[in-house]
Amino acid sequence: MTHTLKRTFVVILLAIFGSTILYNCEPDADSLGEQLFDKDAAAGTEIPYDLIAYNYNNNDSIRSDAARLISGYDQNGAVPTTGVLGAFTENQFGMQKASYVTQLRMPVDNFDFTGPNAKVDSVVLVVRPPANTANNTYFFEQDSIKTNTYEKSDFPVDGENIAVSISKKTYPVRKYGKIGGISKSMKINVEESTTFMDTNNDALTRSNANVTTGELLGSGVFDGNVSSLAITKKSDGSTVFTGNLGFRIKLSNTAFFQTHIIDKKGKPELQDASNFTRYFKGIKLSVEETDRYLFQFSPNDMELIMYYKYDKTDNGTVTRPQTTLKFNLGSANAHLGQYEYNRSGSALSNALATSSSQVGDPKIFVQGMGGPSAVVRIPDETIAALKDLFVKDKIGIIGAKIRFYVDPSSWVNKNSTEDRRFTIVPIKTKTGTILDFSSFSLDTLAGLSLYYYNQKPEYYDFVVTKTLKDIIEGKKEKDDKGDDVLIVNRPFYINTGSFVSSATGSLVGALRTTRAFDMNRVILTGTEKTNPNRVQLRVTYATKK
Repeated sequence: MTHTLKRTFVVILLAIFGSTILYNCEPDADSLGEQLFDKDAAAGTEIPYDLIAYNYNNNDSIRSDAARLISGYDQNGAVPTTGVLGAFTENQFGMQKASYVTQLRMPVDNFDFTGPNAKVDSVVLVVRPPANTANNTYFFEQDSIKTNTYEKSDFPVDGENIAVSISKKTYPVRKYGKIGGISKSMKINVEESTTFMDTNNDALTRSNANVTTGELLGSGVFDGNVSSLAITKKSDGSTVFTGNLGFRIKLSNTAFFQTHIIDKKGKPELQDASNFTRYFKGIKLSVEETDRYLFQFSPNDMELIMYYKYDKTDNGTVTRPQTTLKFNLGSANAHLGQYEYNRSGSALSNALATSSSQVGDPKIFVQGMGGPSAVVRIPDETIAALKDLFVKDKIGIIGAKIRFYVDPSSWVNKNSTEDRRFTIVPIKTKTGTILDFSSFSLDTLAGLSLYYYNQKPEYYDFVVTKTLKDIIEGKKEKDDKGDDVLIVNRPFYINTGSFVSSATGSLVGALRTTRAFDMNRVILTGTEKTNPNRVQLRVTYATKK
């Protein structure tokens, strides 16, 4: 989604009362307010009110297991996860590095290696983009797709050399960070994970989980491109080989797979998935560099292929044919996004150190993948003033929006497409402290995420009409005991990412967002009184003439 697309209203109003979830889309001038007046008699007035906005430190930690790395649900209730790899550094947010840990399984229990004297030839890991199709333009830089077709007269097929035609298509992935020149390539290491990914251990669902590693299995240099390959016979055009879109890493440590896999034939380690995932606990993908870029991939679509040969006797003749073992890296396995940060000397580090929830901060830093969030609060005196107008002047609120301007110093992803998306929810407080967002269930949140993007000047309008109207007009909601209580003024929690939807388009809950793998970041103007573009609540109301 580009900034141009964001000129339209971005949907998502999530209203939750008890066990009932209501979805509505609010226009800028909410019809809930307009219905109080005849159209010909309505006079609208927009008044700006100052807000308190401050940075909320998530301690660079977020739930990032498979349950949070989803962008939507299909008809069966699940979709492939989305992972992030890479790293880059800039002076506003500091250094961010994304690694990935996944389990893997044998294709079947007690795998039979076909014949005796099996020996590993090679092992390849294929990393695929989130949408394994050239028709999905979202994950690729379409202007740079290249096709290279050539012929080879001595391509080996079934023991003989034949003439083939080879077509290779190369797709640059969408990158977030530094692009081109020295930043084009980075080294991806594949290591053995030595930590059992126990999905019942909450500590292993977080992005800062301590996952230890063992042997280095192999490395590959990623140049920012994924490719597909098609090989056909020149004689009849039949297909010899098709390689789906991806980036192939040849794992050099074949001895590891010989001793850990083939030599365990018939042993308890390969007996079933439970034994295997405790024996070979998984693999970790990480980059060596700290200043390149981030890119997304699909863990469930990865392939780990072990090529091996074995003895085959035919009429007294022994041959060594090659076959494959494809490990299962799909949705049955535990996945975890691991994120590291170095904030030292960054503008964000200073902002968090001086943040004030009482008076607000001059700049607001919002970043995905466990980075900081924004909290914005309507002062109680503003609520009191609007209630007074409601009682005395019979005003009707027909629009309310929180306007955040983008700070000029915000880091901009100049060489690739920005994809800023946000979620906003009002949250409950306890003794003045923001509760951990993960502790909220659906029946404790009344949420909304409708916003409008303006390019010049650059700002976002978050529509909060219904929430403000409910407070001013004395509407009620159910509390935890099921009793009717007045809706109170709550702070709003703003994050990067978007709410996750089901196959039918309905939202699946306030906790299901893409924040855990959202690569975006932005600096917004805060509450500094001398800044004409400071964050404000802009209320449009009408009175009967």
